[in-house]
Amino acid sequence: MRFNWVAQYRLGLAFVTVVLFMSIGMVPGIVVTGFAEQMENHQDQQKSEPQQLTIILERIYLDGEMSEEVVLDSYWSIENFWAKYDQWQLVDIDESTMVFRKQVDDISPLLKANGYFGITDDGVLTIYNGRPDPSRIIQSFFQIDVKKLESKKQDELIQGIPIKTRDRYVEVLETFKPYSMQE
Repeated sequence: MRFNWVAQYRLGLAFVTVVLFMSIGMVPGIVVTGFAEQMENHQDQQKSEPQQLTIILERIYLDGEMSEEVVLDSYWSIENFWAKYDQWQLVDIDESTMVFRKQVDDISPLLKANGYFGITDDGVLTIYNGRPDPSRIIQSFFQIDVKKLESKKQDELIQGIPIKTRDRYVEVLETFKPYSMQE
């Protein structure tokens, strides 16, 4: 945890340095004119206006789905900015955009709303968007030995087992794992 904070802090300082150099014209290849004026203007701007960045928040769920939220964020100090995103991992940065990622210990909203476990014609445990239908596959897991499977469980998979919670997702995977075929 300490390493992650230190690394993020250093990256934040590097980001601020790049933004500062870009705003005062110290980027290689750019002619520097009125250095003192630009520095004063930048300092005045920092005091009177918050800095703005485009923030992309990526959430990766247990089922492998990823959601992306784009936020325009304003901040007065870099310390407050980093405190706001301390639970996120910085994965990409450029002069006006930062991308953060977080692993979410839950299933995606898509699965909660309309996810069903089912089985394909060749016996693969699969998640579908809606009742089992070959055109609505979201994710496939492992081959099930249907000969070992009780007929009741096989019927449940054919009809589709709704996934409404993380616990149900884990429970169904654990229930059918012993029936997986060894390769």
